[in-house]
Amino acid sequence: MKVNVSEFGKLANGSAVSLFSFQAKKGLAVKISNYGGIITSIQIPDKYGVVDEIVAGFPTLNQYLQGHPHFGVIVGRFANRIANGKFVIDYKEFNLPINNGENHLHGGNNGFHTKLWDYNLTEYEDYAKLKLNLMSPHLDEGYPGNLEVSVTYIIYDNNELHIEFVAATDEPTHVNLTSHGYFNLSGFKNDIFDHKLLLDAYAYLPVDEHQIPTGDIKRWDETPFDFSKPYSLGKKLDAIEGGIDNCFALKQPRSLTKSAAKLIHEKSGRWLKIYCTQPGIQIYTGNSLDGSLVGHNGTRYNKHSAVCLETQHFPDSPNKPNFPITLLMPDEEYSHQVRYAFGTSS
Repeated sequence: MKVNVSEFGKLANGSAVSLFSFQAKKGLAVKISNYGGIITSIQIPDKYGVVDEIVAGFPTLNQYLQGHPHFGVIVGRFANRIANGKFVIDYKEFNLPINNGENHLHGGNNGFHTKLWDYNLTEYEDYAKLKLNLMSPHLDEGYPGNLEVSVTYIIYDNNELHIEFVAATDEPTHVNLTSHGYFNLSGFKNDIFDHKLLLDAYAYLPVDEHQIPTGDIKRWDETPFDFSKPYSLGKKLDAIEGGIDNCFALKQPRSLTKSAAKLIHEKSGRWLKIYCTQPGIQIYTGNSLDGSLVGHNGTRYNKHSAVCLETQHFPDSPNKPNFPITLLMPDEEYSHQVRYAFGTSS
């Protein structure tokens, strides 16, 4: 494992931002910044040995600072949407910033994706570990409790990337952390229509006109949301107006030994398997990308040019008592893991 640390740039207050580059022996190359915990780049060879960039992102810090749709960031305190930016804990209502129509989205405009995280880097012969740490103070973006957070990235020589999310609080609060990568296994040579997706799920969460789950956990049988086999995203997008932006209920129990999702691009031979300990995975097909952002290698990010596979709890869980619980108590530890395995088929 080869590791390099460089300066990515400076924030407006003069704080230096670091960029950590990891090169695995089997070809995986990953770059991560301690600003927002952003995975800025993932490169992997195809079946012919050609190396391409497979995630949406930018080569400079300044481009991230100008605003973007959460490319590769750590999302927190709460990934996805909370209806009307409100929830109640112990009969007390907490109000969060409204930044997505009528909703609170991805921890607010000043969520974890905008923070400069402390870091600790350790290197080993066949893997490297980058641990990021953050203290989110009481009422940060409206959330109660002082929250200690650590996110650890482990990059292995066998072309795997693991992420471990850990948090602890001194007051009851809601927590739902994820990594928000946008993937295109063709290397952005095409859109995602020629990708296939398989999910180890049994249902999806229907949403209302504001993209808030209705509260139903609907079996996906005989619906366009069925990914029980490796279905073409192109065919699914033809059948789902506006594209996919839904959470899928994964089969339980989950572990890091049974994949929750597999994304396949047959032309390049690349595939991505995702393993996690979360109850759900949000699939977002880049419906709002409009070509206004230009990233790595001059790539223009158009509608459906990338797909997100966000392992997480269900959206609006604080207001849906039938959903898995996201309330973290002071005597508990929030702990979830996700494992990304990259490979190629001939």
